[in-house]
Amino acid sequence: MPVMLRYSLFPFMLILAILGCRREHEYTKRVREGLASGVRHDSLFMGIYLGMVQRDFYAQCWELNKQGLVRQGTGNTTVLYKTKELKEPADMNFYPSFYQQKIWQMPVRFNYESWAPWNKRLMADSLQIDVLRLFNKWYGDDFIEVRHPDGKIAYVKVDGNRRITIYKQDDQFVIANFTDLLVEIELKKEAEKELSSNKE
Repeated sequence: MPVMLRYSLFPFMLILAILGCRREHEYTKRVREGLASGVRHDSLFMGIYLGMVQRDFYAQCWELNKQGLVRQGTGNTTVLYKTKELKEPADMNFYPSFYQQKIWQMPVRFNYESWAPWNKRLMADSLQIDVLRLFNKWYGDDFIEVRHPDGKIAYVKVDGNRRITIYKQDDQFVIANFTDLLVEIELKKEAEKELSSNKE
């Protein structure tokens, strides 16, 4: 199976840093309420979910491959799904991050198959809105808009433990990142503990 693809991701603290005061309050409120609810929303797509054991993820991808639904993606480091659910045929490359052999984060990279630097109609600005429309259908339409320090717009949705973030990587690619907030908090605690130990 492919090795882990390293995307530039939106960790918890970075998300907070890029929000305006009102949006930060709304985002923080959603995280607080989502985690306090105790409800888990682990579903991702194609039978893949947060908390899925690594070997089960590989088995599911193998089964999807046998059905002709996915194949090896970019540089053999991702799983590639060809989607026709956007306004133009698009590539959907994905590969998760694992914690204790379970999926805790799933970055998904979208791009239109016919993208070209001179084709303004298929730039990431249009693709981001297209992906947002698709995710509104898949996961519900209560994404909130936030702003990156460079002025780019991103969209965030929190359901219980699951956060979904949609943002532009560059003119061609849009990243949709799924994160288990409970694991992210645990990783943050571990990092703080290690940092504290190193200072002693």
